[in-house]
Amino acid sequence: MTSTQPLSFPRQSARTQRFTLGAPRAFTVSPDGSRVVFLRSSSGTDRSGLLWVLDLEGHGPPQERPAADPRELLGGIAEELSAEERARRERSREGSAGIVAYAVDRAVELAAFTLSGRLFTAELRAGTARELPTPGPVLDPRPSPDGRLVAYVAGGALRVTGAEGEEDRALAEPEDEHTTYGLAEFIAAEEMGRSRGFWWSPDSDRLLVARADERDVRRWWIPDPAQPDQEPSKVAYPAAGTPNATVRLFFVALDGNRTEVTWDRERYPYLARVHWSAAGPPLLLVQSRDQRTQLYLAVDPESGSTRTVHVDEDEAWLELFSGVPAWAPESSYEQGFGGGRLVRIADEGGARVLAVGDRVLTGAQLQLRAVLDIGESDVLVSAAAGADSAEPETGEIHVYRVNELGVERVSDGPGVHAAVRGGGVTVLASSRTDVSGALVQVLRDGKQVAVVASHAEEPVLRARPTLTEAGARRIPCAVLLPSGHRDADGPLPVLMDPYGGPHGQRVLAAHNPYLTSQWFADQGFAVVVADGRGTPGRSPGWEKAVVGDFTPTLDDQIEALQSLAGSFPLDLDRVAIRGWSYGGYLAAMAVLRRPDVFHAAVAGAPVTDWRLYDTHYTERYLGDPAAQSAAYAANSLVTDAGLTSAEGPARPLMIVHGLADDNVVMAHTLRLSSALLAAGRAHEVLPLTGVTHMTPQEQIAENLLLLQVDFLKRSLGRA
Repeated sequence: MTSTQPLSFPRQSARTQRFTLGAPRAFTVSPDGSRVVFLRSSSGTDRSGLLWVLDLEGHGPPQERPAADPRELLGGIAEELSAEERARRERSREGSAGIVAYAVDRAVELAAFTLSGRLFTAELRAGTARELPTPGPVLDPRPSPDGRLVAYVAGGALRVTGAEGEEDRALAEPEDEHTTYGLAEFIAAEEMGRSRGFWWSPDSDRLLVARADERDVRRWWIPDPAQPDQEPSKVAYPAAGTPNATVRLFFVALDGNRTEVTWDRERYPYLARVHWSAAGPPLLLVQSRDQRTQLYLAVDPESGSTRTVHVDEDEAWLELFSGVPAWAPESSYEQGFGGGRLVRIADEGGARVLAVGDRVLTGAQLQLRAVLDIGESDVLVSAAAGADSAEPETGEIHVYRVNELGVERVSDGPGVHAAVRGGGVTVLASSRTDVSGALVQVLRDGKQVAVVASHAEEPVLRARPTLTEAGARRIPCAVLLPSGHRDADGPLPVLMDPYGGPHGQRVLAAHNPYLTSQWFADQGFAVVVADGRGTPGRSPGWEKAVVGDFTPTLDDQIEALQSLAGSFPLDLDRVAIRGWSYGGYLAAMAVLRRPDVFHAAVAGAPVTDWRLYDTHYTERYLGDPAAQSAAYAANSLVTDAGLTSAEGPARPLMIVHGLADDNVVMAHTLRLSSALLAAGRAHEVLPLTGVTHMTPQEQIAENLLLLQVDFLKRSLGRA
C-alpha cells in the first residue's frame, strides 16, 4: 500500500543531500570550445554521479551524452571505498557516490577517475569508458597533458601507467609506513585547499611530487563505542602547537630519477600551492608557520633550485585563494599587463585586489575571492562588492573580466554566480533568492548556446529571505519569517542560525542556502542569519578583526539581533541559537557567556578547546599555544570562567557530535560536558554513532532537524 502523505522537508532535504543530487557540477571546457564535461547524477535522489559530455559543435542543437556510468562499469556491484578514499572525501566534504571527481588531459579528450578504488578512463570524444588494470586501491588518477599516460597513487606510492593500461610501474615508493608520495597531507587538504600531491609537467615528461612524512605527527585514536569489538581508528592529527607532517617536493622523471626542490623549509614549512603550466617555470607558494610571510618561488626543473619572485607579509595572516598564484601567458605582455606575469590576489590598501606583475588591476570596489581563468588578454575572477562600494550588494558574488582597461561584470542580475572558461566558451552557474537551485548557461562570446539541465528536486517549501544590513557595522543579515506571517501575529521567538566564523559565509543572495532556516521559521521562529566580523566577503580588515580573539564573532551576533528587533517581529525574551562546527562553538559560547541575551542553544560538533584543533587553522588566528597560552584560555569554552560563576542563569544547551569525527574530534564535546557537569550545569549530549563531521546519512540528517526543533520549543517555553 502506497502512502499518500506528502514528503516532509527534513526527509526530502536528507534524501537529496540538501538538494545537491542531480545538479550538474565540476565543469571543464575543452580548449577548442567543442565540449563541456561535467558530473551529474540521474535524479534528485540518486547519489551516483555520472560523467557527462555536452557537445557544442556539430549539426543541430548541443547534445548531452553520458561518457561513463558507474552502474555499467561496476556491473551493478555496490561500491567499496578504501579508508584512504573515505578520508579524501571527508576532507572535501564529499557525500555523493559514483564518479565524484575526475581529471583530464590538456585537450580534454581523456578523463580518468576511480570507482571502488579501481582506475577507469573515458574517451570523451568517443564516449567509451574502460578499466585499466592496476594494483589498488587507486587514488587521484590524472592523465598526462598529452594523454599518453595516467599517474595515480596506490599504497602511498606514485605510479604511472599507459593510457591503454600498459607498463604500469612505480615512480616513487614510500620508504616506510609514515611516508607517502603524491598525496596531500591532512593540513593541506583540510585547511589549505590543496587536495593534490602531484603535478604533471606541460611536456608530460616528468612530475612534481610531494613527499609527506608523518612520523612526528601526534597519533590520535578514534573509537566507535557502539562497536567495542573493533579496533579504534588511528589518525595522524597535527593539533595546535604540535608537529606537522614534513613535506618535501621532487621532480620525478618517467624513469624514476628524481631531483629535490630546495627552499628554506625550516622557515617556510607549508607548501600551500603548486602551479605548473606552459606559461612559465613551476611556481610554488610557501608559507611560514605563523602564516604572516609567504614566498612565491619559481623553480628550475633541472636543478630543483628556486628563486623568489615575490614576497607577501601581513601582521595578522595571509589568506590562500583558489586559482593563484599562476603565470599569465607570454602574449599578455603585448596586452598591457607588463612588468612581470605573476598573477596573485593580495590584501593592499584595505582591499583584496588582483595583481598581475607589478600592476594592481582592481581597487576597493571589489573584494576578490578567486581567479577562475587567465586568458591572453584578461583574467576572469570571482568577487563581491567591496566595503567601499557605492552600491553594496548583500550576499552577492559575481564574475568579472579584468584587464588593463578596467573591470567588466560578466554575470547578470542579483545572485551568486560562478564560472569556468575555455576555448571562447564560458559555463556560468547562477543562483538567485527567488528560484531554487542554479541556472547553468553555456555562453559563447557572451551569447547563450545551451543550458545544462539540472535533475535536482524542487524543495517542498520556498525560502523567503529578506537580505539586509544591521547595526552600526552594517552586518550582512538574512531574516526569515514563517510562511504567511502577518504583522498582527505579534513578535516571534528568535533563532539565530549562523556559521559566524572564518571561511563560512552564510548570507548569500541565493535560495537554497536558506531552506533549512526557512523550515525552522515555519515551525514558528523568526530566523536570523548574520555574518559578522571574521566571516569572508566584506574586506580583509573585516575578516582579520578576530586575530587573537574570537569574541567579536559573538558580539556581532548580538548587535545584529538587537538592531533587527527594531524592524522585524523579534521577541528578545525568547532567543535561541544553533550552529555546526565553528557555528557550534559560537552557539555554546553564546549561552555560556551571554545568558542575558541567549536563552537556549544547539551546538553541533563544536570546537570547545582550541588546543585540540589543527595547526594551520588555529595558529592562524590564535598563534602558537606555547607563546599565546592566554589567548587559548580566553577563547576556550572548557576553561571559561562562566562555567563556575554563579552569575547569570544556566541556559538549556544541547550538544550534538559524531563519534567518528576526525576533524573536530569527540573529545571537544566530552571535555565541555565534563566541565559543565563539574560546574553543576544541566545540559544534553546527543552522540551520533558512526557519523563524521558530515551527516550524510538520511535518517540521521532528518531526525537531527526534528530533535533540534523539539529541544528549542521546549527550552524557549521556559525562557
